[in-house]
Amino acid sequence: MWKELRPAIIIFLVLSLITGIVYPALVTGIAQGLFPNRANGSLLVRGGKAIGSRLIGQAFSDPRYFWGRPSDTSPIPYDATASGGSNLGPTNPALIDAVKSRIATLRAADPGNDLPIPVDLVTASGSGLDPDISPAAALYQVPRVARARGLDPASVARLVRAHVTSRQFGLLGEPRVNVLELNLALDALRK
Repeated sequence: MWKELRPAIIIFLVLSLITGIVYPALVTGIAQGLFPNRANGSLLVRGGKAIGSRLIGQAFSDPRYFWGRPSDTSPIPYDATASGGSNLGPTNPALIDAVKSRIATLRAADPGNDLPIPVDLVTASGSGLDPDISPAAALYQVPRVARARGLDPASVARLVRAHVTSRQFGLLGEPRVNVLELNLALDALRK
């Protein structure tokens, strides 16, 4: 019996060593060598302290800041350990109520803004962690942010346009604005 089990055990141990230790160590080493920022979570650091990631959204509710896409991670917004979509379809009453509530919040924060609200400001992404919004969603918020900060709306709109990331390779994805990076640039305007 040992004669039959021995090759299976050896193969198991060798493959476990290769796939569980050698390969992950090799990939981690290559990533750390070639892309250290990305391999470590694309963290944004200010004053020696990590303040967020370019890859995970953050909750902003102050009218002086741009707000990101809603997060469906519960009970804590943008909680990576609870990532996942709500699986609510477009006719689900719970989703309809959530969207209506988000519309009411946006209208209450900026009652004079009668522009159509971009869909990404009232619906969560599949992961619930999206750090980006569409340029339309950012531009929709310009009047509120400019008024709350006492800034010229045209200069805030220019800042938004300066932070638009184009499609990858000119064809993949959609143009987008990273909310955290935009808000950091907005804070830098006042300094």
